[in-house]
Amino acid sequence: MKLIIASDHAGLELRRELTALLTEKGIVFEDVGPTTNASVDYPDFARSVSKAVSEGRYTHGVLVCGTGIGMSIVANKYRGVRAALCTTEFEARMARAHNDANVLCLGQRVVGLGVAWSILEAFLATPFEGGRHQKRIDKIREAESEN
Repeated sequence: MKLIIASDHAGLELRRELTALLTEKGIVFEDVGPTTNASVDYPDFARSVSKAVSEGRYTHGVLVCGTGIGMSIVANKYRGVRAALCTTEFEARMARAHNDANVLCLGQRVVGLGVAWSILEAFLATPFEGGRHQKRIDKIREAESEN
């Protein structure tokens, strides 16, 4: 797994806490910012992560903003990106198992560190089940090619 992570200013503190835990657990990742809490535009950071996943340079991404909503909207504009805004471990497991989600979106103002970490762990640990779910992923890919 190759992981890339970013946030905007509203998700900075949660992203920093998550990257500290990723480092502590020995999980390799690239953090693409921002580095300060100065106001930034979330689409710029969502683009960095989503483009990298879309192009296959990373297998998974994590995006954090205030609610996770803006990041997920932008991320899902990129071909091959299946971004899931998750607020529970169950959602994260299902996003991976049934939807083969490859970008996790989190909201710093919605979930605290403990919940966010359990969501991220579930997201990273859960494999895509394939089988009956694969045909649905194929249909998502077809929809992408229609645009």
